[in-house]
Amino acid sequence: MTSSSLPSAPAQRLRIAMVGTRGVPAAYGGFETAIEEIGSRLAARGHEVTVYCRPKDKVRPAEHLGMKLVHLPALKKKTLETLSHSALSALHLLTHRTHDMAFVFNAANSPFVPIIRLKGVPTAVHVDGLEWKRGKWGKWGRRYYRMAEEFAVRTGDALIADAQGIADYYAAEFGVPTELLTYGSSQLTGLGTDKLAKHGLKPGEFHVVVARFEPENHVDVIVDGYTRSSAKYPLVVVGSAPYAAEYTDRIARTAAADPRVKMLGGVWDQDELNQLYAHARTYLHGHSVGGTNPSLLRAMGAGTAVIAYDVVFNREVTGGSGLYFADAAELTPLLEHAESADFDADEVGGALQRRAEAMYDWDKVALGYEELAMRLANGETIHGLSKGRRRKQGWDQTASEILPQPVDARR
Repeated sequence: MTSSSLPSAPAQRLRIAMVGTRGVPAAYGGFETAIEEIGSRLAARGHEVTVYCRPKDKVRPAEHLGMKLVHLPALKKKTLETLSHSALSALHLLTHRTHDMAFVFNAANSPFVPIIRLKGVPTAVHVDGLEWKRGKWGKWGRRYYRMAEEFAVRTGDALIADAQGIADYYAAEFGVPTELLTYGSSQLTGLGTDKLAKHGLKPGEFHVVVARFEPENHVDVIVDGYTRSSAKYPLVVVGSAPYAAEYTDRIARTAAADPRVKMLGGVWDQDELNQLYAHARTYLHGHSVGGTNPSLLRAMGAGTAVIAYDVVFNREVTGGSGLYFADAAELTPLLEHAESADFDADEVGGALQRRAEAMYDWDKVALGYEELAMRLANGETIHGLSKGRRRKQGWDQTASEILPQPVDARR
């Protein structure tokens, strides 16, 4: 983390809470990466930043990169882990010292915003992607997320969208403005190759996918498309999922039938992960539901050529400089092309790296969060602007123009 391009000092110093995620130190989750990059910069500028964390192990540090950490438990169940931890975090905020403002991540946590505001703490809700589109949620889960969107609009003092498509959705559905604050990208250059050897990998001679194993991240489609191909370079699959055993097993069975596929599970060593991003022939990105994805930006910052699932968010981030697929059949020839002499991986990756540097700067993102925090701490709010009701009966049409239909988790 660097902050060399940031102004020397903020106009006022704030006490800022960050709620609703697994917390920090970050592994490779989007929200966790954002909090680490943004929160550490805000702390470096003199703000008192408190991050609410779910315990990862017995080691529970009190601080990380200048941020104060509060560790609270969560129920280890898919439908309740996030909500139970956020509920405890909101109650902790209510019963402890006052903050000047709070950032709540994930619209699913919006029902706890009124608890935080009881203490007089203005709150911005980062609405994330269209969670009700995720295939892992059943009928009632999707209904909850749709309700939570409406509740976020009705109770938040500000809404944060990380992609233009999400901002457009909230404007069309609810008639409310959002703060467009994307993620940043770190430039990964001059990295070693020593940590590739233990996996039998050579720089520039493997493909990599890094993702949680969830249907809407299309890891199964990527593995399927790869196994159909005549690709010579191995496919390295990084990731896992605590609540998707059936989906994970299906991916593992497909991979086990092809010795070219290397299943690494979760990789928590960030130096090792950076080497995998930076030295891959291509980075395969299957995410389809969220907005701007930090994993995609990490690959772009590493100067790696990208083959991405074809949705508006991924085209927005890559600026059309990547290759795109809609299913396994479309991915297969793209992988074969990426290994051919006609494909200049350095040229494609270089264009993406330049775009990441120009468009996705963590310093600028942090200043955007700081500026919003200042405004809310000084009384600005959209609270009461909307009743949280959708503006039209055909609300699903707007989302369908942005995203494909929900992915069937049983596929």
